[in-house]
Amino acid sequence: MRRSAETTHRVTIPREIKVLIGCAFIIAIGFGIIAPVLPQYAQSFGVGAFAVSAVVSAFGLTRLVFAPVSGRATSRFGETPVYMIGVTIVAISMFLIASAQTYWQLLVFRGLGGLGSTLFTVSAMSFLARKSPPSIRGRVSGAYASAFLIGNIAGPVVGGLLATWGPRVPFIIYGTALLIAAGLVFVLLRESRLADRRTPDTRTAMPVAEAWGHGAYRASLGSFLANGWATFGVRNSITPLFAASAFVGSGFILNGPQTAAAALAVFAAGNIVAITFSSRLSDRYGRRPLIIPGLMIAGVATAAIGFSPDAWWFLALCIAAGMGTGMLNAPQQAAIADLVGQNRKAGSVMSTAQMSSDLGAIVGPLLVGFLVDVANYELAFAITGAVLVMAGIGWLLAPETNNPVVPGGPRTGALPKITPADSGSAEQSHRDVG
Repeated sequence: MRRSAETTHRVTIPREIKVLIGCAFIIAIGFGIIAPVLPQYAQSFGVGAFAVSAVVSAFGLTRLVFAPVSGRATSRFGETPVYMIGVTIVAISMFLIASAQTYWQLLVFRGLGGLGSTLFTVSAMSFLARKSPPSIRGRVSGAYASAFLIGNIAGPVVGGLLATWGPRVPFIIYGTALLIAAGLVFVLLRESRLADRRTPDTRTAMPVAEAWGHGAYRASLGSFLANGWATFGVRNSITPLFAASAFVGSGFILNGPQTAAAALAVFAAGNIVAITFSSRLSDRYGRRPLIIPGLMIAGVATAAIGFSPDAWWFLALCIAAGMGTGMLNAPQQAAIADLVGQNRKAGSVMSTAQMSSDLGAIVGPLLVGFLVDVANYELAFAITGAVLVMAGIGWLLAPETNNPVVPGGPRTGALPKITPADSGSAEQSHRDVG
């Protein structure tokens, strides 16, 4: 048993996935640059917190609407072509945002970015599900997420500094970074793309209805929704506004915009710390033992943010919320890959999970922004924390997906290397036991 677990660490991440991980890092730096400045940029058009949140929600709404299209496009045209098109569309939207003259133009251009985002996100998730060796699914998901997180640590700091050059500069830089990422995929994954064309993908797609029959998939949709609500919605829309206004005049060493950038950076730092152990542990011990406490920790910390007595407490709670989120991110994605396996197409199942996240990213900022306008930040963050805790309760009732391959034996993630040739039989045994 111990020898098998040690062997797992010698299974290497495929080169194709490493390319996608590198591109994720480039994209994340750019996203981190615009995240702390976008709310203030939207606010500069003379609108309130609800309208600022609508800019974030417009991005999520477009992703939600076009997620089914992205799943079908990925299954029909392949992951890498759809990925490149999606990244390029987001790049164009960034250049348009930089030239926006009215709030409504900003809203439309941000929504356009959502179309490209869902294309490259769903195609990347499907690519990872197809190419990841079964024994290191959690590690692959963790490495991919870590690339985004490391970029998100550096990005907000750079974005806060670039904000002094004007609010439009960060969007131009992000657009350029996206074009670089698309170019790298075009060049470095050319052989993989040509090989896919020579060998048509004859795998059947897992229907969403079949996936819905698994309690773990339903729980995943709940945690994706909660994560979208809190991480991609509230964190990027309301948290920067809270940081920029709540501690003004407190004598804190950073000013408002810099505190907002620091909050996003320390949240990402908490993510990366947690993901370094959660992804590997979920391969060896199961997905639920990481997802459930992750949701609970993130929920409690998020609920407490609105009651922060000073900026130091605020940043500490952001770190805790980030660590909770980092514990669940890779395992919840790996859980879906467990259900689908390598021998079936994951496009529609993955796009539905992404739709759940986008739904949270739409509803969360709008509701929380409304609550900030009519009530206070305390209530807004408390409700967001409750959503995360409820998702954790959903996973308490769900079955484990990374089960022993044979009764009493090791889990998939504790096995020696499984090659594509024999992964099908191993995964079938995995599902028979589970």
